[in-house]
This record gives sequence, structure tokens and C-alpha cells, in this order.
Amino acid sequence: QVQLAESGGGLVQPGGSLTLSCAASGLASTSYVMGWFRQAPGKEREIVATIQRSDWSGSFTYYADSVKGRFTISRDNAKNTVYLQMNSLKPEDTAVYYCNAARQLINYWGQGTQVTVSS
Repeated sequence: QVQLAESGGGLVQPGGSLTLSCAASGLASTSYVMGWFRQAPGKEREIVATIQRSDWSGSFTYYADSVKGRFTISRDNAKNTVYLQMNSLKPEDTAVYYCNAARQLINYWGQGTQVTVSS
């Protein structure tokens, strides 16, 4: 059974930092495009960042324009875990953040973790 377990959300002041973790079980995360999405109240779910294994030893990453330069997605293959380091957080980053694993027509989602940026 596939599970994506997010953790690390919480309340942080503007300008602060948080690191989200997504521990995958039941699948090899290196065989999937792993990503973070978020959904704010009253808005559609949107992509934040993705990471996938390249043909070489590195990884391809993608970032939404709204988070580029502030967020960093990374992975620990030994732990089958993907991370999202979020710096310089803004109130507009407030949302439920979801971990996603995708491959061809297969799509798995985590249960989500709340991130609130407020003073």
C-alpha cells in the first residue's frame, strides 16, 4: 500500500522558514516525479515544486515562479523522503501543502500539512 506522509507544517511569522518532509512507503520515490502542491482557502490546488531523477547522477527540479529563489526541493533516496525547504515565507504562502508522486497515469497524494504564515 502506497503512503505519502507529510510533516513539518505549522505557524511561522513572515520572513521565517519551515521545512516540510514527505516520507514515501510502498513505492520507490526515485521512479516517480515527486512534487509539492498547495491549496489555499477558496483557491485551486497549484504546483509548487517537483523533482525527478535525471539520466545522470543528478535530479531535475521545477519551481513555480511564486516560490523560485525562496523554496528548495530535495530528496534523500536512502530514506525515500522528499523535502521542501521554505525560506522568506510570505502570508500568501499560507495553504495546505500536499506531497505528490506521479508516474505516467499513476498519481498518489498525501493527506496534506497546514502552513500558516502570520504575525
